[in-house]
Amino acid sequence: MHPKIIKILKIILPLTLGVFLIWYSIYSSTPEERLKTWQYISQADIKWVILSVIMGITSHLSRAYRWKFLLEPMGYSIKLSNSFMAIMAGYLVNMGIPRSGEFLRGGTIATYERIPFKKAFGTIISERVIDSLMLLSIIAITLFFQSQDLFYYFEEKIANTFILLAIVIGSVVLGIVFLKVIRRSTNPILIKIRAFGDGILEGVKSISKIKQKSAFIFHTFLIWFLYVAMFYVIKFTVPETADLSIGPMLATFVAGSIAMTTTNGGIGAFPIATAAILFLFDVDKPAGEAFGWILWGSQTAINIVIGALSFLFLPILNRGK
Repeated sequence: MHPKIIKILKIILPLTLGVFLIWYSIYSSTPEERLKTWQYISQADIKWVILSVIMGITSHLSRAYRWKFLLEPMGYSIKLSNSFMAIMAGYLVNMGIPRSGEFLRGGTIATYERIPFKKAFGTIISERVIDSLMLLSIIAITLFFQSQDLFYYFEEKIANTFILLAIVIGSVVLGIVFLKVIRRSTNPILIKIRAFGDGILEGVKSISKIKQKSAFIFHTFLIWFLYVAMFYVIKFTVPETADLSIGPMLATFVAGSIAMTTTNGGIGAFPIATAAILFLFDVDKPAGEAFGWILWGSQTAINIVIGALSFLFLPILNRGK
Protein backbone atom coordinates (compact mmCIF):
# COMPACT_ATOMS: atom_id res chain seq x y z
CA MET A 1 0.00 0.00 0.00
CA HIS A 2 1.23 3.50 -0.85
CA PRO A 3 2.80 5.31 2.16
CA LYS A 4 0.57 8.37 1.66
CA ILE A 5 -2.55 6.19 1.80
CA ILE A 6 -1.29 4.58 5.01
CA LYS A 7 -0.73 8.02 6.56
CA ILE A 8 -4.22 9.15 5.58
CA LEU A 9 -5.75 5.96 7.00
CA LYS A 10 -3.89 6.47 10.29
CA ILE A 11 -5.62 9.85 10.59
CA ILE A 12 -9.07 8.96 9.26
CA LEU A 13 -9.63 5.51 10.83
CA PRO A 14 -9.24 6.52 14.53
CA LEU A 15 -11.40 9.61 13.96
CA THR A 16 -14.03 7.54 12.13
CA LEU A 17 -14.00 5.00 14.94
CA GLY A 18 -14.50 7.79 17.49
CA VAL A 19 -17.46 9.26 15.59
CA PHE A 20 -18.95 5.77 15.18
CA LEU A 21 -18.63 5.08 18.91
CA ILE A 22 -20.43 8.34 19.73
CA TRP A 23 -23.20 7.40 17.30
CA TYR A 24 -23.36 3.86 18.72
CA SER A 25 -23.50 5.15 22.29
CA ILE A 26 -26.45 7.41 21.42
CA TYR A 27 -28.20 4.87 19.18
CA SER A 28 -27.93 2.02 21.72
CA SER A 29 -29.42 4.15 24.50
CA THR A 30 -33.11 4.63 25.13
CA PRO A 31 -34.56 8.18 25.21
CA GLU A 32 -34.85 7.83 28.98
CA GLU A 33 -31.16 6.86 29.30
CA ARG A 34 -30.05 9.76 27.10
CA LEU A 35 -32.11 12.19 29.17
CA LYS A 36 -30.69 10.75 32.39
CA THR A 37 -27.11 11.04 31.10
CA TRP A 38 -27.66 14.67 30.17
CA GLN A 39 -29.19 15.41 33.58
CA TYR A 40 -26.13 13.96 35.31
CA ILE A 41 -23.83 16.10 33.15
CA SER A 42 -25.84 19.33 33.53
CA GLN A 43 -26.17 18.86 37.30
CA ALA A 44 -22.52 17.98 37.92
CA ASP A 45 -20.94 19.80 40.87
CA ILE A 46 -18.66 22.30 39.13
CA LYS A 47 -16.18 22.59 42.03
CA TRP A 48 -15.02 18.98 41.50
CA VAL A 49 -14.67 19.60 37.77
CA ILE A 50 -12.55 22.70 38.43
CA LEU A 51 -10.39 20.77 40.92
CA SER A 52 -9.88 18.01 38.34
CA VAL A 53 -8.89 20.56 35.70
CA ILE A 54 -6.39 22.22 38.08
CA MET A 55 -4.86 18.82 38.79
CA GLY A 56 -4.64 18.13 35.07
CA ILE A 57 -2.86 21.43 34.35
CA THR A 58 -0.50 20.85 37.29
CA SER A 59 0.40 17.41 35.90
CA HIS A 60 1.26 19.00 32.54
CA LEU A 61 3.46 21.58 34.29
CA SER A 62 5.19 18.82 36.22
CA ARG A 63 5.79 16.92 32.96
CA ALA A 64 7.25 20.08 31.40
CA TYR A 65 9.57 20.54 34.37
CA ARG A 66 10.58 16.84 34.37
CA TRP A 67 11.63 17.04 30.71
CA LYS A 68 14.58 19.25 31.55
CA PHE A 69 16.13 16.46 33.66
CA LEU A 70 16.39 14.28 30.55
CA LEU A 71 17.96 17.08 28.49
CA GLU A 72 20.45 18.33 31.10
CA PRO A 73 22.93 15.41 30.75
CA MET A 74 23.32 16.37 27.07
CA GLY A 75 24.21 19.94 28.01
CA TYR A 76 20.85 21.63 27.32
CA SER A 77 18.77 23.79 29.63
CA ILE A 78 15.27 24.69 28.44
CA LYS A 79 12.78 27.32 29.57
CA LEU A 80 9.82 25.95 31.51
CA SER A 81 7.47 28.11 29.41
CA ASN A 82 8.75 26.64 26.13
CA SER A 83 8.66 23.11 27.52
CA PHE A 84 5.07 23.52 28.77
CA MET A 85 3.78 25.13 25.56
CA ALA A 86 5.50 22.50 23.38
CA ILE A 87 3.79 19.74 25.37
CA MET A 88 0.35 21.40 25.23
CA ALA A 89 0.66 22.11 21.50
CA GLY A 90 1.53 18.44 21.03
CA TYR A 91 -1.59 17.36 22.95
CA LEU A 92 -3.73 19.54 20.72
CA VAL A 93 -2.22 18.13 17.51
CA ASN A 94 -2.65 14.56 18.80
CA MET A 95 -6.40 15.11 18.74
CA GLY A 96 -6.26 15.59 14.98
CA ILE A 97 -3.41 13.27 14.02
CA PRO A 98 -2.64 10.55 16.61
CA ARG A 99 1.00 10.40 17.77
CA SER A 100 1.99 13.41 15.66
CA GLY A 101 2.13 15.52 18.82
CA GLU A 102 5.40 13.88 19.89
CA PHE A 103 7.05 14.94 16.62
CA LEU A 104 5.66 18.48 16.95
CA ARG A 105 6.82 18.67 20.55
CA GLY A 106 10.34 17.59 19.58
CA GLY A 107 10.39 19.95 16.59
CA THR A 108 9.13 22.87 18.68
CA ILE A 109 11.76 22.52 21.37
CA ALA A 110 14.42 21.95 18.68
CA THR A 111 13.40 25.22 17.01
CA TYR A 112 13.10 27.49 20.05
CA GLU A 113 15.81 25.98 22.27
CA ARG A 114 18.31 25.10 19.50
CA ILE A 115 18.43 21.41 20.41
CA PRO A 116 18.99 18.78 17.68
CA PHE A 117 15.64 17.18 16.87
CA LYS A 118 16.94 13.62 17.24
CA LYS A 119 18.16 14.29 20.76
CA ALA A 120 14.94 16.03 21.77
CA PHE A 121 12.82 13.27 20.28
CA GLY A 122 14.97 10.61 21.97
CA THR A 123 14.13 12.07 25.38
CA ILE A 124 10.42 11.97 24.50
CA ILE A 125 10.73 8.25 23.70
CA SER A 126 12.45 7.71 27.06
CA GLU A 127 9.58 9.57 28.72
CA ARG A 128 7.06 7.30 27.03
CA VAL A 129 8.97 4.25 28.28
CA ILE A 130 8.84 5.50 31.88
CA ASP A 131 5.16 6.41 31.58
CA SER A 132 4.38 2.95 30.14
CA LEU A 133 6.04 1.37 33.16
CA MET A 134 4.02 3.61 35.48
CA LEU A 135 0.79 2.57 33.76
CA LEU A 136 1.79 -1.09 34.06
CA SER A 137 2.45 -0.51 37.77
CA ILE A 138 -1.03 0.98 38.19
CA ILE A 139 -2.52 -2.02 36.36
CA ALA A 140 -0.68 -4.31 38.80
CA ILE A 141 -1.96 -2.29 41.78
CA THR A 142 -5.47 -2.43 40.34
CA LEU A 143 -5.28 -6.21 40.05
CA PHE A 144 -4.12 -6.32 43.67
CA PHE A 145 -7.05 -4.20 44.88
CA GLN A 146 -9.57 -6.05 42.76
CA SER A 147 -8.12 -9.57 42.94
CA GLN A 148 -10.94 -10.81 45.17
CA ASP A 149 -13.60 -9.52 42.81
CA LEU A 150 -11.80 -10.94 39.78
CA PHE A 151 -11.47 -14.41 41.29
CA TYR A 152 -15.08 -14.29 42.46
CA TYR A 153 -16.15 -13.34 38.93
CA PHE A 154 -14.23 -16.20 37.38
CA GLU A 155 -15.56 -18.66 39.96
CA GLU A 156 -19.09 -17.56 39.07
CA LYS A 157 -18.42 -18.05 35.37
CA ILE A 158 -16.17 -21.12 35.72
CA ALA A 159 -17.52 -23.54 38.29
CA ASN A 160 -14.36 -25.64 38.48
CA THR A 161 -11.60 -23.82 40.37
CA PHE A 162 -9.02 -26.15 38.85
CA ILE A 163 -9.91 -24.80 35.39
CA LEU A 164 -9.24 -21.28 36.63
CA LEU A 165 -5.87 -22.38 38.03
CA ALA A 166 -5.03 -24.13 34.75
CA ILE A 167 -5.83 -20.92 32.83
CA VAL A 168 -3.50 -18.88 35.06
CA ILE A 169 -0.64 -21.40 34.80
CA GLY A 170 -1.23 -21.83 31.06
CA SER A 171 -1.06 -18.07 30.53
CA VAL A 172 2.28 -17.85 32.35
CA VAL A 173 3.73 -20.78 30.37
CA LEU A 174 2.53 -19.32 27.07
CA GLY A 175 4.07 -15.97 28.00
CA ILE A 176 7.46 -17.58 28.68
CA VAL A 177 7.33 -19.58 25.44
CA PHE A 178 6.34 -16.45 23.50
CA LEU A 179 9.34 -14.54 24.89
CA LYS A 180 11.71 -17.35 23.89
CA VAL A 181 10.22 -17.53 20.39
CA ILE A 182 10.59 -13.76 19.96
CA ARG A 183 14.25 -13.91 21.01
CA ARG A 184 15.10 -16.56 18.37
CA SER A 185 12.66 -15.72 15.57
CA THR A 186 13.62 -14.18 12.21
CA ASN A 187 10.00 -13.22 11.43
CA PRO A 188 9.85 -9.47 10.56
CA ILE A 189 6.84 -8.83 12.84
CA LEU A 190 8.41 -10.63 15.81
CA ILE A 191 11.69 -8.83 15.16
CA LYS A 192 9.83 -5.51 15.46
CA ILE A 193 8.26 -6.66 18.74
CA ARG A 194 11.70 -7.70 19.99
CA ALA A 195 13.17 -4.36 18.94
CA PHE A 196 10.37 -2.55 20.80
CA GLY A 197 11.15 -4.54 23.94
CA ASP A 198 14.85 -3.79 23.60
CA GLY A 199 13.97 -0.13 23.15
CA ILE A 200 12.08 -0.18 26.44
CA LEU A 201 15.13 -1.60 28.22
CA GLU A 202 17.35 1.00 26.56
CA GLY A 203 15.00 3.78 27.67
CA VAL A 204 15.04 2.53 31.25
CA LYS A 205 18.86 2.44 31.22
CA SER A 206 18.96 6.08 30.05
CA ILE A 207 17.68 7.14 33.48
CA SER A 208 21.14 6.32 34.90
CA LYS A 209 22.49 9.40 33.06
CA ILE A 210 20.09 11.78 34.81
CA LYS A 211 21.92 14.02 37.29
CA GLN A 212 18.92 14.84 39.50
CA LYS A 213 17.40 11.37 39.79
CA SER A 214 15.42 12.12 42.95
CA ALA A 215 13.70 15.12 41.34
CA PHE A 216 12.97 13.12 38.19
CA ILE A 217 11.43 10.26 40.18
CA PHE A 218 9.44 12.70 42.32
CA HIS A 219 7.90 14.40 39.28
CA THR A 220 7.18 11.04 37.64
CA PHE A 221 5.17 9.92 40.66
CA LEU A 222 3.57 13.37 40.99
CA ILE A 223 2.39 13.27 37.35
CA TRP A 224 0.73 9.90 37.75
CA PHE A 225 -0.66 10.69 41.19
CA LEU A 226 -2.33 13.75 39.68
CA TYR A 227 -3.65 11.68 36.75
CA VAL A 228 -5.36 9.29 39.15
CA ALA A 229 -6.46 12.11 41.47
CA MET A 230 -8.10 14.18 38.71
CA PHE A 231 -9.91 10.98 37.73
CA TYR A 232 -10.89 10.18 41.31
CA VAL A 233 -12.42 13.57 42.20
CA ILE A 234 -14.77 13.45 39.20
CA LYS A 235 -16.59 10.58 40.90
CA PHE A 236 -18.15 13.19 43.23
CA THR A 237 -19.90 14.86 40.29
CA VAL A 238 -22.23 11.87 39.79
CA PRO A 239 -24.26 10.55 42.77
CA GLU A 240 -24.00 6.90 41.62
CA THR A 241 -20.18 6.97 41.58
CA ALA A 242 -19.60 9.14 44.67
CA ASP A 243 -19.30 6.20 47.09
CA LEU A 244 -16.98 4.04 44.97
CA SER A 245 -13.70 3.03 46.61
CA ILE A 246 -10.21 3.37 45.15
CA GLY A 247 -10.28 -0.15 43.61
CA PRO A 248 -13.13 0.45 41.13
CA MET A 249 -11.76 3.91 40.33
CA LEU A 250 -8.33 2.48 39.50
CA ALA A 251 -9.96 -0.14 37.26
CA THR A 252 -11.88 2.64 35.50
CA PHE A 253 -8.70 4.71 35.21
CA VAL A 254 -6.87 1.85 33.48
CA ALA A 255 -9.76 1.31 31.05
CA GLY A 256 -9.91 5.03 30.28
CA SER A 257 -6.14 5.25 29.75
CA ILE A 258 -6.24 2.41 27.23
CA ALA A 259 -9.31 3.90 25.50
CA MET A 260 -7.40 7.18 25.00
CA THR A 261 -5.05 5.39 22.60
CA THR A 262 -7.76 3.88 20.38
CA THR A 263 -9.21 7.08 18.88
CA ASN A 264 -8.13 10.71 18.43
CA GLY A 265 -7.80 11.93 22.01
CA GLY A 266 -10.12 9.15 23.20
CA ILE A 267 -13.17 10.70 21.49
CA GLY A 268 -16.15 8.38 21.80
CA ALA A 269 -14.08 5.52 23.22
CA PHE A 270 -13.32 7.07 26.63
CA PRO A 271 -16.92 7.45 27.93
CA ILE A 272 -17.90 4.00 26.63
CA ALA A 273 -14.87 2.32 28.23
CA THR A 274 -15.34 4.00 31.60
CA ALA A 275 -19.09 3.23 31.59
CA ALA A 276 -18.40 -0.43 30.78
CA ILE A 277 -16.07 -0.82 33.76
CA LEU A 278 -18.31 1.14 36.12
CA PHE A 279 -21.21 -1.10 35.11
CA LEU A 280 -19.31 -4.04 36.66
CA PHE A 281 -19.52 -2.14 39.95
CA ASP A 282 -23.29 -1.64 39.75
CA VAL A 283 -23.19 1.85 38.21
CA ASP A 284 -25.86 2.10 35.52
CA LYS A 285 -25.01 3.10 31.94
CA PRO A 286 -26.28 6.73 32.06
CA ALA A 287 -24.29 7.48 35.21
CA GLY A 288 -21.17 5.72 33.87
CA GLU A 289 -21.26 7.56 30.55
CA ALA A 290 -21.95 10.88 32.29
CA PHE A 291 -18.83 10.30 34.42
CA GLY A 292 -16.79 9.63 31.26
CA TRP A 293 -18.11 12.63 29.35
CA ILE A 294 -17.58 15.04 32.28
CA LEU A 295 -13.97 13.94 32.75
CA TRP A 296 -13.10 13.67 29.06
CA GLY A 297 -14.90 16.91 28.15
CA SER A 298 -13.27 19.03 30.86
CA GLN A 299 -9.72 17.78 30.23
CA THR A 300 -10.10 17.95 26.44
CA ALA A 301 -11.42 21.52 26.64
CA ILE A 302 -8.35 22.56 28.63
CA ASN A 303 -6.01 20.85 26.16
CA ILE A 304 -7.71 22.64 23.26
CA VAL A 305 -7.66 26.08 24.90
CA ILE A 306 -4.10 25.92 26.28
CA GLY A 307 -2.83 24.10 23.18
CA ALA A 308 -4.23 26.82 20.91
CA LEU A 309 -2.78 29.57 23.12
CA SER A 310 0.58 27.78 23.05
CA PHE A 311 0.62 27.90 19.25
CA LEU A 312 -0.10 31.63 19.49
CA PHE A 313 2.43 32.57 22.18
CA LEU A 314 5.38 30.33 21.27
CA PRO A 315 6.55 32.53 18.36
CA ILE A 316 5.69 35.73 20.24
CA LEU A 317 7.74 34.80 23.33
CA ASN A 318 10.60 33.46 21.22
CA ARG A 319 11.13 36.25 18.72
CA GLY A 320 14.27 35.86 16.70
CA LYS A 321 14.68 32.13 17.41
